[in-house]
Amino acid sequence: MVLNTTTLRVAFGLMALVLVVLFYFSSYRVTRSPYSGWWCIGLLFFLTGSACFLLNGTGHQVWANPLGNVLLVRGAVAVWAGARSLRARPPLKWPSVGFPAVTLIAAVPDNPATNTWAGGPVFLATMSICIGLASLELWRLEPGYSCMRIQMATAAGGVAVFYFFRFLAFIIEGRDGPIFVAVFGSAVTTLVTMVLLVVVSFSMAALSSEQQTRTLRVAASRDDLTGLFNRKAFMDLAAERLADHSITPDTGVVILADLDHFKAVNDTYGHAAGDHALRRFAEACTATVRPTDLVGRYGGEEFVLLLPGSSVERAQRLVEEISRRLAASPVKGGMGMPTVSYGITPYENGTDVGGLVIAADEAMYKAKALGRNRAAHSDRTP
Repeated sequence: MVLNTTTLRVAFGLMALVLVVLFYFSSYRVTRSPYSGWWCIGLLFFLTGSACFLLNGTGHQVWANPLGNVLLVRGAVAVWAGARSLRARPPLKWPSVGFPAVTLIAAVPDNPATNTWAGGPVFLATMSICIGLASLELWRLEPGYSCMRIQMATAAGGVAVFYFFRFLAFIIEGRDGPIFVAVFGSAVTTLVTMVLLVVVSFSMAALSSEQQTRTLRVAASRDDLTGLFNRKAFMDLAAERLADHSITPDTGVVILADLDHFKAVNDTYGHAAGDHALRRFAEACTATVRPTDLVGRYGGEEFVLLLPGSSVERAQRLVEEISRRLAASPVKGGMGMPTVSYGITPYENGTDVGGLVIAADEAMYKAKALGRNRAAHSDRTP
């Protein structure tokens, strides 16, 4: 049976249009999920790109065919950007321009007025690369995401492999080769894409909903000003780690930090300057600690750190580095960065985190009494 390419493209366009409407109103408009938004954009590019190919064989083919290739590639880039958004990674700017531009440059000198496959090898290779990168992003999602990520990664990987073999067949046989026409031709590709879009529709919706849920959960656990864990989130996470010996080493250190004379900063330079100092201190902390450490804003100008597996000596070096980074931060309105007093207390797993913070707080006030801008150790032993 010979598949009618034009009919399939019309059917694909209608299906893409229906999916765009469904995803916009049932997913993106409700959740504002970036993943759902990127998919809507990608489907629009696929829809308009496929529509351009309906002009093949007419006088408009000279511009419509290259434009169709460019739009399809742009849609693949949008799919990649959506996959990146699931990992909270912003879309890269150069692919959205670079890949379509390369596709267009390859098509223009290849007689697009008579050649429906003008720039074909570059188009096929670019589609394979972009969709393959989207699959890679999905595979890199943390295991905490639903199993839908595996389905989406597998589907995207399958499409990337399909386009890669289309590319190889085109290079080896040419556009009129029997294998290329029978297995990798436009009609077969349109049909395969239609089937895959239907299959992965539920997975796309599920991942969009999960992305929004995770965004809200993160927002509820973070301090608005500094982006660090808020007090409750820090205390909950620290308690979990201290209770489970399989998560963290048996011993470690808790640090309580307080910016010296912070009220004077607000009174002299204004609250905007105080907020600037708090953000800079948070940045100094996150730039210094390890990925396994926890940092939170305890309240006001106080911050708390949990350093699993750390010694008191290492904690001392760490707070010195944090203070050095803070002092080197850019100033605002002629304000000098405040100094910081630290209280350091060791711990062993199973200890109550509230008691550790109290011990670190007592050590911090000892540092204040000794003249501020220093660290003091509690008398507690792990």
